[in-house]
Amino acid sequence: MIRKGIVYTALVLIGTAVASGAAMAGNGQPVRSLVTQAIDERQTVELSGNLRSEANAGNDRGRVDDSLPLDHMQLLLKRPAETEAALNQYIDELHDRTSPNFHHWLSAQELAAKFGPATADVEAVTSWLTRHGMAVNAVHASGMIIDFSGTAGQVRDTFQTEIHQLNVGGVSHIANMSNPHIPAALADAVHGVVSLHNFRPHTLFQPRPQFTFTTDGETVQAVTPGDLATIYNLTPLFNAGVSGQGQTIILIEDSDVFSTADWSTFRSTFGLSSFSGATFTQTHPAPASGSNNCTDPGVVSGSEAEAELDVEYSSASAPSAAIVLASCADSSTTFGGLIALENLLTESSPPAIVSISFGECEAENGATANAAYSSTYQTAVAAGVSVFVGAGDSGAAGCDEDASAATHGIAVSGFASTAFNVAVGGTDFGDTFAGTNSNFWNTTNSATFESAKSYINEIPWDVSCASSLIATFEGFSSSSGKNGFCNTSTGEEFLTTGAGGGGPSGCFTGAASTSGVVSGSCKGNPKPSWQSVLGNPSDGVRDTPDVSLFAADAPWGHTYVYCDSDTNDNGFACTGSPSGWSEAGGTSFSTPIMAGIMALVDQKTGERQGNPNPTLYKLASTEYGTSGSSSCNSSNGASIGSSCIFNDVTQGNNDVNCTGSTGCFKPSGRNGILSSSTSTSEPAFPTGTGWDFATGIGTINAANLVNNW
Repeated sequence: MIRKGIVYTALVLIGTAVASGAAMAGNGQPVRSLVTQAIDERQTVELSGNLRSEANAGNDRGRVDDSLPLDHMQLLLKRPAETEAALNQYIDELHDRTSPNFHHWLSAQELAAKFGPATADVEAVTSWLTRHGMAVNAVHASGMIIDFSGTAGQVRDTFQTEIHQLNVGGVSHIANMSNPHIPAALADAVHGVVSLHNFRPHTLFQPRPQFTFTTDGETVQAVTPGDLATIYNLTPLFNAGVSGQGQTIILIEDSDVFSTADWSTFRSTFGLSSFSGATFTQTHPAPASGSNNCTDPGVVSGSEAEAELDVEYSSASAPSAAIVLASCADSSTTFGGLIALENLLTESSPPAIVSISFGECEAENGATANAAYSSTYQTAVAAGVSVFVGAGDSGAAGCDEDASAATHGIAVSGFASTAFNVAVGGTDFGDTFAGTNSNFWNTTNSATFESAKSYINEIPWDVSCASSLIATFEGFSSSSGKNGFCNTSTGEEFLTTGAGGGGPSGCFTGAASTSGVVSGSCKGNPKPSWQSVLGNPSDGVRDTPDVSLFAADAPWGHTYVYCDSDTNDNGFACTGSPSGWSEAGGTSFSTPIMAGIMALVDQKTGERQGNPNPTLYKLASTEYGTSGSSSCNSSNGASIGSSCIFNDVTQGNNDVNCTGSTGCFKPSGRNGILSSSTSTSEPAFPTGTGWDFATGIGTINAANLVNNW
């Protein structure tokens, strides 16, 4: 039933809001108000693309009690189209050395004043929420997010969707069972509710599996900080005093580390404690105003290992930098990492570098959540913050993380497919495939456990039987078909989606007609102007990854070692030789390492850089030109050109095995390969000259990148 007087009340509020003034657009004119009609609760619009695939009849265990509290939900607002365009133009100018606005960064408060939504719109929306009994906790400093709390009953009344209890694989969850609705009068001003469920994003690390290809069938080469310094040419920078002094790297988490002593043990064991200036702290950032939505999450099982490796490997590439873990507890509906990042951006001096090792595919994340991450990163780069995000650990099957087979076709992470972040992919080393291990590794370790001799030729990180290199190594010309590798007894030991993430954005906006599949009204995020380089396709959408670094979990005998002493959560005591410590791979490693390299850039240049991608792609275009650089081909291994900024990975693919009919080439047999076509074999995706979906621009020669920035 519609309450009497609600239309009249809305008209009065709108009039009051307009009279009180509005934010000023970048051109000095008032921002146009988007709420221009009275709010009539009988006239609503559906916010499509905001429904989890798990919210189905099979998992449904009934409606939650109306009194269930849902704390710190988020409503994402919209700017007028012309204001959004003006902001993106300003961000382009921030990164253009020829512009008078170059590096004239904006705080979140300044961003709201110049490019925020109209004050009248914010007041109209907050008034609508409070009339439904919701508690408006705060409007974020950027003006784009309203933090509010209520009950499940109030959510049903406000957004016309029920919150139900779900059982998914034996795990309890809550989620909305239909897309939310809002009054039509607010549709132009409101993007939607960021989340009405408690499904959390995936961590992007992969514990080492038992199978591996090595020269002796047993040995696994643990990659250590000293090895990284040799392979990616960090050593000349360290020797020149560029090791992150005065820089701060923020790791975004939803858990604390198990033990702060693990960071110290990691550094002392691997020789990093000899670098002065480094510190490690944990913080739980509160918002600039309103009630505090950030509480200490404590040690969260499953997430604490992510936190441990993030803080350790950011310190590996920037051993003199201050390392800060920023975490908030997950709210009833909101990922704690998003809360932490949003709150950090309200500070008077926001961080210069953040690293995020979480992800969720675009179609599952939903259109509003995709837009929320994009808006948050946009606020970040406007303030000069460089945002690094893992591209994912399931090849081009972004909706099939941690699965034994891809069933949802080609997809990418909505955390990584915005225009305002660097998406970091993953590689492996190609020496085992080539039988050249002894060329690149010493037979004994140094006192700090490094043994790499030089740069090592790289291939995409790929654990799946769909890897062209694994199939070839096992004597098969193909992975697919009833006689292909994936359909043999040996090949079925490699049924996994474990691979470095990469692919085209496909469902950043719109809604999937098939759950978790790029379908229906799905559309990819438009390609940013800076994403132009040899090899990058003219597909009109944002493609990932941008760059890659080693991220393997030992299919070819190479993996990372890190200290996580939480033995109750699959960790190991960090005592004695690190050969007994935790081992893993994933873009969770390559991402904080890349963030550490960015700290060296900031130190050398003396200032923050905002979005690194315009510069990365410009440098890559110079290196690759129109035909590529033979001297910078990663396959050259130790003889790769000494002036190369990027190592162009041209051997292998990041394809994974699949079943079903969505994006799966399966001419015969139980298992197929993820493909751009279901009728022909078009693996998703092979490497190539220049940029490719498997590794992006390629990997980094850190000294050359820093010195040529």
